[in-house]
Amino acid sequence: MQFFVLLLFCVNAYAQSTDLLHTILNQLSQHTAIRANFTQQRQSPALTQSQTSMGQLLFVTGHGMLWQVQQPYQQTLALTGTRTLRIDADGRMQPVRSEHGVSQISQMLQGMLTGQLDEVSRQFDVHADGSAAQWNLHFTPKQSRVAQVLKGIELDGGNYLQRIRIDMQDGTQTDIQMSDTRDAGSLSALEKHALGLP
Repeated sequence: MQFFVLLLFCVNAYAQSTDLLHTILNQLSQHTAIRANFTQQRQSPALTQSQTSMGQLLFVTGHGMLWQVQQPYQQTLALTGTRTLRIDADGRMQPVRSEHGVSQISQMLQGMLTGQLDEVSRQFDVHADGSAAQWNLHFTPKQSRVAQVLKGIELDGGNYLQRIRIDMQDGTQTDIQMSDTRDAGSLSALEKHALGLP
């Protein structure tokens, strides 16, 4: 009897987590283009102190993300599907060889922000907690090749994504806090070019 009660509890918890996940994805997909400021902290067992960088990001549904580091150095990356491009001050783009797992993380985030649960759940087991107003999602990689490098990803948010935490198997942790998240407004010519927009 206790087994059936436990099984019923687990099935109910899974259903609630799945419903919340659908609610969150629907909520996030309402924003087709967003901008945000970010502060990124990276801790690694190989480093004596954490590294901090700050900048802005632009996400456009179906086209990808621009990641613009402004401090302590300047660098702009375009993450579009499986490609990562570095954009120099003159707008020239060069392909970048990504760290192992970066393209999977980028694809997962893009899939999530556009509400594509199938794309996300193909690569990750997802668990949702909280409510639509304040939620937490935990992603665990399904593919053993990715799991050898990536331990897990946590996302926190409300109406917009507020925080990303990435835990690697080697002990490296990356924590990205978003602030001033808003609808993107009009895009510059460089932004359109980098993301392949007309």
